[in-house]
Amino acid sequence: MDSQNEQQNIALKEWAVSVKALAEGKQIIVMRKGGIIEETRDFQLISPNFYLMPAYEHQKKHLLKAEYADELDETLVGWSSDVETVKLAAYAEVVMDIEVTDQLTLDRLRDLHIWTDAFAEERLRWKKTKPLHVLVLRVYRLETAEEIPNVPAYNGCKSWVRLEEELKPKARIPVLDEDAFQAELDKIKEALGL
Repeated sequence: MDSQNEQQNIALKEWAVSVKALAEGKQIIVMRKGGIIEETRDFQLISPNFYLMPAYEHQKKHLLKAEYADELDETLVGWSSDVETVKLAAYAEVVMDIEVTDQLTLDRLRDLHIWTDAFAEERLRWKKTKPLHVLVLRVYRLETAEEIPNVPAYNGCKSWVRLEEELKPKARIPVLDEDAFQAELDKIKEALGL
């Protein structure tokens, strides 16, 4: 799907360390159940393409695999809870929305992301009656990052943020070339028997 001309003015909030991993091609998935103050009480994919907005408040080093734990510290350099701007440097398109409802399926993805088994299991168990959404993303770096004011509407534990200012479409560079992305996608499909 090509959304270069259909760029949405919406962002998905995700741990800053996860956004970093996505923007560096270290993973192509995120796991969502919805934020604590989610309007719909569960996660809903409200846009097939969006900016990735780094969130800092709830990151926990012990929920990252050992080789990624120090990267969390990197994301916190220069950050404070009263920061006046938010930097948007990555954009994503959803390639697949896989609903996971059991531990065995989740375990099959363990080598394809930066989080520990405890993190993944915690996500699956929370709001038990709702599926865990594993979003497979085609990620792009913005040629020029957007620095936007950090307004109160962006705060809180929620998945989606409607950006208050209209952002002009910017050139985007795929994080992974087509062959590398397809190889990662094939790993996910093979792991899940798709």
